Amino acid sequence: MELQQLRYVLAVAEHRNFTRAAEQCFVAQSALSHQVKALEKELGVTLFARTSRRVDVTAAGEAFLPAAQACLDAAARAASDAAGAVGQIRGPLRIGAIPTVTALDLPAVLGRFRAAHPQVQISLAVGASEQMQDDLEAGRLDVALLGLAAQTPPYTAHRVLDRHRLTAIVSTAHRLAGRRRVRLADLVDEPFVDFPVGSSGRAQSELAFAAAGLVRTVAFEATTADLMLGLVEHNLAVAMLAPGVVPAAAPVVRIAVTDGPERLEYLAWNEFNPSPAARAFLDLAH
Repeated sequence: MELQQLRYVLAVAEHRNFTRAAEQCFVAQSALSHQVKALEKELGVTLFARTSRRVDVTAAGEAFLPAAQACLDAAARAASDAAGAVGQIRGPLRIGAIPTVTALDLPAVLGRFRAAHPQVQISLAVGASEQMQDDLEAGRLDVALLGLAAQTPPYTAHRVLDRHRLTAIVSTAHRLAGRRRVRLADLVDEPFVDFPVGSSGRAQSELAFAAAGLVRTVAFEATTADLMLGLVEHNLAVAMLAPGVVPAAAPVVRIAVTDGPERLEYLAWNEFNPSPAARAFLDLAH
């Protein structure tokens, strides 16, 4: 069994297509197919059910994939550790980030990191804080930028990057548009747009209204600040967002909320034997 065979199997499983898997691996399809068949023969099982139009992962294949990925990850880590022992930093760096990062200029940080460590293979995925914490624990991410309510700190290793109170966002035609400050009680009867139920972005406001003994109505759910701001601009809803998320030129009004929810941004990581690349990123990102 060779590492390249494992890479081929994982690519086929990802694409459910031998041609696209071969393109991803920069190899001829015939060569990739031959190696997959050779591995199946060695294992004595069929990893993929194939027809001329369809490729599916078999039950044996589903059982094989997690360990195959773990083998590749271990091989990459072994190479990274060996290079680190002689002063080089290389290997993968898997970063997760919420879509509303404001505590640091992530592209600028990644640019500095790439300049300092050009042999590190950086990957970046955007997601929800809860899922990224699980990915850190499982070793699927090395570091992550999280945004959480002040009452729910991460359960992974972390440090605080920023702390701020959310701002009420209303349209220029809204009845409160002329106010400089409001309280949650002033907003409770308004239709809200917020992040989906169960997300950390939603929890910040839910906890604050619950603590104030108030019940609001969330009429719209969205996963991006851009969509939220569009709904607010057309006076369909009000929102509560981190100040840095709202562009200065956005045609909306920002109002301070004196008893509004607090949001913390964290840099979190898997503290179990972090890779040299992860440690270097943690040193740079502050």
